[in-house]
Amino acid sequence: MLAGQTMTSITETLLTLDELSEYLKVSKSTLYKLVQAGRVPGAKIGKHWRFRKATIDQWIDGNQQDSTKLNKK
Repeated sequence: MLAGQTMTSITETLLTLDELSEYLKVSKSTLYKLVQAGRVPGAKIGKHWRFRKATIDQWIDGNQQDSTKLNKK
């Protein structure tokens, strides 16, 4: 554990595949395919994937499309 962190604060920042699926509101199978293809930032620990919520939030922010650009032709 890092200095100044509690076990609760460490585990709250990490999401499982199931938790991330709920957070992003996508099916587990779709999310797993995206993770396997390297399109979603995460780390495989043994057989299990883990995701930092802060990194996922940054990833979402970086992948947002400007709706004004989408509507212009």
